[in-house]
Amino acid sequence: MIPLADRTIFDMEKRGDFPTRITLNSRNVAWDLAEVEAWIGAKKTSSERARRPFAA
Repeated sequence: MIPLADRTIFDMEKRGDFPTRITLNSRNVAWDLAEVEAWIGAKKTSSERARRPFAA
């Protein structure tokens, strides 16, 4: 769903730039789908704002 390396996601989590993982057991983790979808939505919104030309 998110095409980023594990290390990149881990670093983003530490900075608070990605939803926090949920530990399922010693070898598996997951993320709350609603939080990830909200993160994607926020990225889309900021990306769309960055592409808009400035009003003259």
